[in-house]
This record gives sequence, structure tokens and C-alpha cells, in this order.
Amino acid sequence: MPLKPYFLSLRSAFRGVRGRMLRPVALWLLLFAGTESVLAQGTTATQEDLVIFDFGTDTEARWSVVNDGVMGGRSKGNGRVESGSLRFWGTLVTRGGGFTSVRSRKKLDLSGYDGVALRIRGSGRTFEVELDDGYAYRGRSISRRAPFQTSGDWRVVKIPFTAFRSSVWGQPVNAGPLEPSRIRAVGLYLLDGIDGAFDMEVDAIWAYRESE
Repeated sequence: MPLKPYFLSLRSAFRGVRGRMLRPVALWLLLFAGTESVLAQGTTATQEDLVIFDFGTDTEARWSVVNDGVMGGRSKGNGRVESGSLRFWGTLVTRGGGFTSVRSRKKLDLSGYDGVALRIRGSGRTFEVELDDGYAYRGRSISRRAPFQTSGDWRVVKIPFTAFRSSVWGQPVNAGPLEPSRIRAVGLYLLDGIDGAFDMEVDAIWAYRESE
């Protein structure tokens, strides 16, 4: 497992009064000890970004799995935080359903940011990230999702908020754009229409701003 980007651990160190006291030491480590390692990770995150999940501990957030059994399907997904990453794995069965997901409730105000980024690796399949802003369409919850591709190597994918599409039970709806200021949950989905096993790891999720 590659080392996490240094900015993630530094943000944790900076929290609270003790974090402010450690700031000079942490900055020294960043400038002189970590330059090559940071570049090796391939991350484009900066100090201005907002870390949503860094998966430093298995108690950071509760992740729950929702499979297509709720609509009669037979897919089986699993989610667990281990070794500093969220692992999402299982088997997709398209007959009778065709999706599996893992999600965590977390209230976020992402206004002022341009999108979300994930550092991921996987089995080459296309997954989707969901941001739940709590809106409904004709009494049914709207799903706001955007796709991203995985590969066997660690990579960063950046997904602008404008890429998120609205649907209800898989059917597109004209419900207006995602509202970043009122996010209440983050989810990951597999529903690419391909039967078989899958495996993906997520090392970090953050909100980013584009450079002007």
C-alpha cells in the first residue's frame, strides 16, 4: 500500500491547539523530507482543498452497504475501512437488479469548491460517486451521481460538480443542478451492467478548487 499523500496526515496534525503547536515541525517535514514521495503519489490536492475522508481509522465514519436485494436483485457488495483505505468489493449480478453501493452520512458545505476528487485503484471497471443533497422529485429522493474509471494503479480522478446527473430509481429526471452547500451523504456505486466480481480501494476523498 503506497504511503498516503503527506497533506492528509498534516491536516490531521494541524487540528486543535496541539496541531497549531506542531505546525513548524510538520512544515519542515513537508519541505525537506517528503518532496519525492508526494510527487510519486500523483495527487493534485493542495492545502486549499477540503479533505472529506482520509480513512485514517476504521472509526472515521460508518459506511453501510446497500445492495439490489431491496428490489429483488442478487448482487453482493461489501465495504470496510482497512489499512488506511476504504475497500469496496463483491459480485455484481445484473439480472433482477444490477447495482451495489456503499455510503456514509456526513453533512458538508462544499460551496466555494468546484468538485470532488478521489484517489483510487480497482479492477478496471467503471464506478460512480454519489453526493446526496437531500432534494426530492415528486416525493422520491434524487440520486446525484457521476462516473469514474478505475485501473490497477493508484490514480486521482477529479469530478466537477457539473458532471453529476440526477436520477430517481435509475431514470433521469430534470431536477436542477447539485447543491454543494447541503451535502448530507457520500456514496460509491457499481452499476456498469457487467456481471462478475469487482474490487476497488479509495485512499482519500476531498473537495477541490480549480486554479485561477
